[in-house]
Amino acid sequence: MQHRPVKRSFLRLQAGKWWYTNKRRVEWLFSAGKLARIHNELSLPYVVFTHATPLMRQLRNVDMWLQTNKVINLRLAAEKLNGIVLMPGETFSYWRAIGKPTRRKGYVDGMILFYGGYKHGIGGGLCQMSNLIYWMTLHTPLQVIERHRHSYDVFPDAGRTQPFGSGATCAYNYLDLQIHNPTRQPFQLIVGLTEDKLVGEWRSSLPVNYRYEVVEKDHRIELKPWGGYVRSNTIYRRKYALDEGELLGEEFVTENEAVMMYAPMLETV
Repeated sequence: MQHRPVKRSFLRLQAGKWWYTNKRRVEWLFSAGKLARIHNELSLPYVVFTHATPLMRQLRNVDMWLQTNKVINLRLAAEKLNGIVLMPGETFSYWRAIGKPTRRKGYVDGMILFYGGYKHGIGGGLCQMSNLIYWMTLHTPLQVIERHRHSYDVFPDAGRTQPFGSGATCAYNYLDLQIHNPTRQPFQLIVGLTEDKLVGEWRSSLPVNYRYEVVEKDHRIELKPWGGYVRSNTIYRRKYALDEGELLGEEFVTENEAVMMYAPMLETV
């Protein structure tokens, strides 16, 4: 990213959204793949990976009512996602499972990242759910076949416990998170909210004999000729035998690049 990001006009942005939204609708109409549709109230017996993230974060210059509304949106989405079973050969689609967030369904205004800043919009905050599901999936044999990264790094790393760029942004319906099950056993997504956390897990009908570790490499913060800073890295995951702990291999997952919207903490020499 050597050149300054181009700011699009409102009309250009609306035209682009219309195009990609309708393109996705056509894809859905003619899609021949098997989509995960089964919900099971009973949990599959084996936990493959579990994770939790805090519901409320004090973000600079962000009103806390946006965080409160986010919790409402996450709770509604969790009701649609919890218990969904991904059978062998099936694909999970984040947006086809949740549906379009609307006021009629109970969704409220929450924070939406937008062009290096933020605004409020219906269903805002659902990226926390897609981030959680993506991170958990990287620790399973499931295969991520569609994921989108943030183009802007808006907030500093205060409290970050995962590598930069290990989330998945979402926007109905054209920025989706899709996960395929290439194995011979079903997996089940469990998500819900506690008093202060969004929690989730992938479960399976059989034990998984591997564990996965997600690592970043080549993390950089670079000053570009146009005067801004760009942050980048690559994400890999390592596969270990569960019993002996032997490293069985390492695979490339993705690369990230984002314009930083805050001043980096540079060391003085």
